Amino acid sequence: MHDYPSPINDPLLSPDSRLEALRKWELGQHKKAAAGSGEINNHIHTVYSFSPYTPAMAALKARDAGLSAAGSVDHDSIAAAHEMLEACAIVGIGGCVGFEMRVSFRDNDFFARRKINNPDSEGYAYMTVQGIPRQAIKRAAEFLVPIRRLRLERTRAMCINANTVLHEAGLAEIDFEQDIIAASQYTAGGGITERHLLAALAGKLILKYGKGSEIIGGAEKTLGITLAPKTAALLSDPGNPHYLYDMLGVLKTEFLPRIYIQPDEHECISAKEVTAFAESIGAIPAYAYLGDVGESPTGDKKAEKFEDDYIEELFTEISRLGYRAVTYMPPRNTAEQLRRVQRLCAQWGLMEISGVDINSSRQSFNCPEVLHNEFCHLLDTTWALIAHERLASVNPRFGLFSPDNPLASAELSHRLAVYAAAGKKLDLFRPDESAQDNTPLFSRP
Repeated sequence: MHDYPSPINDPLLSPDSRLEALRKWELGQHKKAAAGSGEINNHIHTVYSFSPYTPAMAALKARDAGLSAAGSVDHDSIAAAHEMLEACAIVGIGGCVGFEMRVSFRDNDFFARRKINNPDSEGYAYMTVQGIPRQAIKRAAEFLVPIRRLRLERTRAMCINANTVLHEAGLAEIDFEQDIIAASQYTAGGGITERHLLAALAGKLILKYGKGSEIIGGAEKTLGITLAPKTAALLSDPGNPHYLYDMLGVLKTEFLPRIYIQPDEHECISAKEVTAFAESIGAIPAYAYLGDVGESPTGDKKAEKFEDDYIEELFTEISRLGYRAVTYMPPRNTAEQLRRVQRLCAQWGLMEISGVDINSSRQSFNCPEVLHNEFCHLLDTTWALIAHERLASVNPRFGLFSPDNPLASAELSHRLAVYAAAGKKLDLFRPDESAQDNTPLFSRP
């Protein structure tokens, strides 16, 4: 266990201050290059949505876990991007950035009343926009401003619902400004999620009952929450370092539905609009495959059915909508589910992107599944994603899906192979400069 300097992970400091602390740490450690397992993770949440980690700390923990590449993906926010890219360069791993948001499929009657990959809503789905070139980060941030504002106001309304329950239960109420906005990175461009609200709620329970066995009975008595034996054991331990996140998992599944307010199509804009925007900035729009859920690794999803019963129709639709990729998480699905997704990606010419969403201190940064034979191609697609992002930052025509790309007429598999080779040639300590040197790799097939 590393005893990292606290400024690296201090959300109250500026990104520049965190990066400077990271540089000093790396100099003291005499790190020369990343030497790890070769694993990758393109879907790490940071404090700019809800996470224990600043972008600087996320990059450092990813490298120290043995990862060769890492990417930040925050809910409704791209605010982590510059810090994440610079931090990855400091620690010598590949870096890429994007954002995650919910979009509407409701213009299609088949999907309008189905849960697609969103446990909370019918007709709305999660997607990512990844591989955002440097010059497009500002435009992405501007695009997300109204989404962030609308989600903030909906969360404020849910807070009123929660306070009604807390008042009736004799618990302290949540102060939205102090307990939620001030505890987030909203004013710095971050997003507000239901987890911010539930963390504030958890704080009121801890304030009343403390950490330990008393909170279990208190939660049942005041909020009607019955804990499973495994969770009860975790919350009975006052020294549990993941206490808040274990409680969040319980509240998300057992309490959130009581106060939840459904978003509308102003907040969850059409998928077609988002894919078109991603194309306009040279980024890669990706559908986030969930699949039918058994036991949730993060403890915040119930066993439930999602896209698997109509997966063929879904791939037809996402292709029509302009998606370029599918992102999925090998640890979360069965081999049968993932073989089906891989087959359909090949059939429809969609890039595969791997990443396990990290938003809890209990989660490991490792994803050893990507080293298995059936998933190791995801290592190459990650390096292709990194090369796309860096090369499109040099010149937009080098975007992987740009119609002006010298390889535009080539099969996707060939383009991915060329880009993966380019990504692996980057000098990870100075990727922006070395990207300039890679452009001669490209020629028409």
